Amino acid sequence: MIKIENITKSFGDLQVLKGINMEIAKGEIVSIVGPSGAGKTTLLQIIGTLDRPDTGTVVIDGTEVAQLSSNRLSDFRNKHVGFVFQFHQLLPEFTAIENIMIPAYIAGKNASAAKARAQELLEFMGLSDRAHHKPNQLSGGEKQRVAVARALVNEPSVVLADEPSGSLDSKNKAELHQLFFDLRDKYGMTFIIVTHDESLAELTDRTICLKDGRIVDNLHDEENVLASTSPETTPTIQES
Repeated sequence: MIKIENITKSFGDLQVLKGINMEIAKGEIVSIVGPSGAGKTTLLQIIGTLDRPDTGTVVIDGTEVAQLSSNRLSDFRNKHVGFVFQFHQLLPEFTAIENIMIPAYIAGKNASAAKARAQELLEFMGLSDRAHHKPNQLSGGEKQRVAVARALVNEPSVVLADEPSGSLDSKNKAELHQLFFDLRDKYGMTFIIVTHDESLAELTDRTICLKDGRIVDNLHDEENVLASTSPETTPTIQES
């Protein structure tokens, strides 16, 4: 479903990714872990077509995304990739259902179809009674579930989550983690999750460990990487 070959990325003289190769199957839930500066967020942004690698290829559902023009790439991203961020990034002037509908409007869906899909997702997440509340009227857990619904509104092939439970308390973390698996079971979506949360990483189908821009393969190194992680409080646009 996703095939990544020889991805490298540098920022000036700093090489952040040093030849990443991996494949992710349809419907798989994969966590990416590693210490700060390992290249996790950079890799996630490249998979999500928000950034381009210096070398290498990313193929999603048979499409080599680097070959797409800017306009076609934006369209592909909107229809095939959903994003969940640590700090939900809901628009404060819009209600929950309106926030969820925005990507559907961008994709060209009519209002009735967008609303029906948003209502379906709100019901699945137990938020039907919060549909017309604005973000400042929602709890942290509710905001993040709305953000997940927004990521799913266009029925993407893959959902990318960057520290999705990093700003939540333990109860809401557990509920959000379970939600990913419930969504996979219902909709068959693929999830790639960058996390410092060891409890979430242990739940996923597979854990990919990054260290110094490379994938760490053996179990001993994997345990060291997990042990060295700590929760981040910086916005997800910064490298983790």
